[in-house]
Amino acid sequence: MSQSPRFSLRTWPAALQWLALLVAAGAGGGLLGHLDLPVAWFLGPMLVAVVFGVCGATIHMPRPAFKLGQGCVGILVAQSMTLSVLLNLAQSWHVMLLATSLTLALSLLVSLGLVWFGGISGSTAAWGMAPGAASAMVAMAEEDGADGRVVATMQYVRVVCVVLVGALVGHLTGVPGAEPAGLSSLPAQTGLADLAPSLALIPCGVLAGARLPAGALLLPLLAGAALQVAGVLRLGLPDWLPPLAYGAIGCYIGLRFDLATLSHVWRRLPAMIVGAVVLIVLCALSAWLIALLLGKDFLSVYLATTPGGLDAMAIIAVDTRSDAGLVLAMQTLRLFGVILTGAFFARQIMRLARR
Repeated sequence: MSQSPRFSLRTWPAALQWLALLVAAGAGGGLLGHLDLPVAWFLGPMLVAVVFGVCGATIHMPRPAFKLGQGCVGILVAQSMTLSVLLNLAQSWHVMLLATSLTLALSLLVSLGLVWFGGISGSTAAWGMAPGAASAMVAMAEEDGADGRVVATMQYVRVVCVVLVGALVGHLTGVPGAEPAGLSSLPAQTGLADLAPSLALIPCGVLAGARLPAGALLLPLLAGAALQVAGVLRLGLPDWLPPLAYGAIGCYIGLRFDLATLSHVWRRLPAMIVGAVVLIVLCALSAWLIALLLGKDFLSVYLATTPGGLDAMAIIAVDTRSDAGLVLAMQTLRLFGVILTGAFFARQIMRLARR
């Protein structure tokens, strides 16, 4: 793969790159929204940012903007949390544990396939296919001696595949005529007295969760849900804020792709994409079985089991009116499961690869 594309943004001034990105991201989100695709304001900016990154853009979405976007998504999910929802989750703990274990086992199986047939080293394949937070997986992989660039590419390729498939599944199986979350006006009962605390929870939760995996999303979610269930306040956000949060997260993910990294992994890219798709299909099959056990709709269980990013799945769950509580509970359980067991399973895959 050539490292000098015919069209390059590298020579453009940073201000012009930002202007072009914002205009193109807004147009992409608006176009997908016009087509009634779920998560249009996340998917459109993400795909635009991927193109910008591959075309040599030198700009990067500031990490605080990404974290604040996650916090906003946390508040959106917390809006759906009620006491009955929490009780239902508590009663389904054994099924969630089974689903989490099954997803981890499937990711290990696909990792072995990439080692045997894709020419990727055992440790790199294990961390690259680990269904956890991409940034945490890359950091842990580098500590474990894996190739950080390949792991990062595998993680973000899988996230893009998961988002594309998730948006398609949501479009085919979601609630007909559901208005995208965050684009409707505030509920009549939500006034300034509730709106101000809701907005304040976002930066406070982001700061408090700075040292936790996905803490920028989880801390505002947990604090907001606790306050709402306790009847202290009714959560609400202005209608213009969620699309901005979705766009910030999408651009952050998309700009992580660059030509140098893709050139480094170009020969392995087809295997990465095939591995991601195979894992998604296997998780979808397991979701179908688990949905029968839980008696829940397939889309909610699919989003809960699919190996995507916590924030991306939260956005799709909110936007398609799925069971956001179930999705976040299972995704969070799996995230901590990967963090606790990732190094052990990486060593096992390396041992099997050597055999």
